[in-house]
Amino acid sequence: MTSSVADALVGKVIDGRYRILSHLADGGMASVYVAMDARLDREVALKIMRPGLARDAVFVERFRSEARAAARLSHPNVVAVYDQGEDDGDVFLAMELVHGKTLRDVIHEEAPLTAREALAILEPVLAALRAAHTAGLVHRDVKPENVIVRHDGEVKVADFGLARAVANEATANQTGVLLGTVSYLSPEQVEGGGADARSDVYAAGLLLFEMLTGRKAVTGDSPIQIAYRHVHGGVPRPSSIVSAVSADLDQLVAQATALDPEDRFPSAAEFLAAMRILRRNLTEGELDRRPVTAPLTFAAPLGDATRPATAQLPAQLPAQRSAPVRETTAALPLTAHEAIDSRPSRSGRSSRTRRRRWPWLVAALLLAAGAGGWWWFTDGPGGTTVVPVTVAQTLDDAAAALDVAALRYESSEAFSETVASGRVISAQPAAGTEVSKQSLVLLVVSKGPERYEVPRLVGSKAAGLRDVLAPLTLKSRAKEDWSETVPKGVIISQKPSAGTDVKRGAVVEVVVSRGRRPITVPNVRELPFEQAAAKLTEAGLKPVRADDVHHDTIPAGQVVSQKPAKGTLFRGDEVTVVVSKGPVMVSVPNVVGKPVQEAEAILKELGFAIEIRRPLGTFFELVRDQSVPADQPAPKGSTIILTVV
Repeated sequence: MTSSVADALVGKVIDGRYRILSHLADGGMASVYVAMDARLDREVALKIMRPGLARDAVFVERFRSEARAAARLSHPNVVAVYDQGEDDGDVFLAMELVHGKTLRDVIHEEAPLTAREALAILEPVLAALRAAHTAGLVHRDVKPENVIVRHDGEVKVADFGLARAVANEATANQTGVLLGTVSYLSPEQVEGGGADARSDVYAAGLLLFEMLTGRKAVTGDSPIQIAYRHVHGGVPRPSSIVSAVSADLDQLVAQATALDPEDRFPSAAEFLAAMRILRRNLTEGELDRRPVTAPLTFAAPLGDATRPATAQLPAQLPAQRSAPVRETTAALPLTAHEAIDSRPSRSGRSSRTRRRRWPWLVAALLLAAGAGGWWWFTDGPGGTTVVPVTVAQTLDDAAAALDVAALRYESSEAFSETVASGRVISAQPAAGTEVSKQSLVLLVVSKGPERYEVPRLVGSKAAGLRDVLAPLTLKSRAKEDWSETVPKGVIISQKPSAGTDVKRGAVVEVVVSRGRRPITVPNVRELPFEQAAAKLTEAGLKPVRADDVHHDTIPAGQVVSQKPAKGTLFRGDEVTVVVSKGPVMVSVPNVVGKPVQEAEAILKELGFAIEIRRPLGTFFELVRDQSVPADQPAPKGSTIILTVV
């Protein structure tokens, strides 16, 4: 798909649901976009088939089979497939959007890797392929571009677009279509297009070689040259390029990339088991030795140090690997003829090797006849056996049953909601499968339901909540509330309580203290003391009565003042109030008959206010009457009316 066509799709809504945000990448069958799933409000990777292929019913069905195949896989190291469909001629597939680098980027930027680094990436790749092989699927296109290393280090295998059910392999062979990337095709894929789990093992071995050396294992000037070398060549020893690679890793790569599928690991499960055993046996120095790349040489393939190193390539790739050697090499220069003549044919044996093996075969037949076929047909290790039933048994019982069947086992643990702890959840190969004796059976043993104990959070600071819960796979939901006893930012309560066992990802609800609640000081001035005290108490404050004081205007028993008069306090804080005793009372003297000026002076000195009235005018200026009778008390400061004649 051209860039202009790809850009034209940006902004388009596919299937009424996926709005294309940006163009991400192009592949052989489709282009990939970042799209927003409006229904679930999440970003996805949207793969849209190229327009030319979308009109081809065979390729459309192959594209749809990608969704059906990948949807059967549910594994943390497999890129998830969410949806597939067709909209106005656009055949699409919605997948998990993974942010990170391809393994091709990692190899380009960092290879050669240390043994530890390479095996850390290979392990999840093999785990993903093991899940596919267990489900009866073959990836068929394992290459660095289809391995994504997320920013957090998690590895995912993408693009099961070439995956096929093992049962449909014959159909794939009949089409004559060569699928996959030529640098990583197995010899059997090159010849006939057929592939099984061992083809994925071959490609995974090439990934390991490339991570250890920083170079592709099989190269050439053209695709046909590369394909030819897959069939008639061999993979060099990684140590011939990077001396830091151990002999054990050389052998692991050799077995994974053997020309004859029968000589490889039967599936990713066995490859993974062998890799783990090898890693345990490597020293720290071997695991972490920083590689130094040797000068580029055309090294001899693994296990054949005497093989010529400069084979010439034919003008075209032989159509069938099983054709006679004489026919496939007739048009080759002498050097190529020598190289091919000494290399394995499809059966992994050259004619010269077959001649060397004839005496052994005759002897073996005689021994078999004389000994009753012990090796192959009775108790001998070369015979076959049937995998017994181990699911739901204890590991000890399962191990005993496998021992009786002359099988080895390797166990790993996993949580299960349905299978009791210590009992087998699954076995690979499955019960009833006929396998060679001493084959490896992978058992997954239940650890019981996946549960995590909720820790005690009450009393701890909420700021560290995530660090406490994250290792336990638990999540938190927090709300705040006032507390008179718990400091601000400290957890008051939690639900579920400490010690409760919960499932992975469970939410722990916590209440976090906001500290003490501030209380607005109410105004209680001029209220009777009892009413003022009740109002302060109701607000959560403590009323304190200071010494009462006289007040000229505020009646006795009412609040004259408070401290503090406003602002905020906390529960239990004190508010001091001053209560009025009323005004000071003074005994009024008798000023009747006194001159008005004298009477006025006497009363003023005692603190009274004077009001003078002259109803008859001014004659004698003597006090005829006073408003408050003599010897009667009156509030200091009150007004006394004097009537003057």
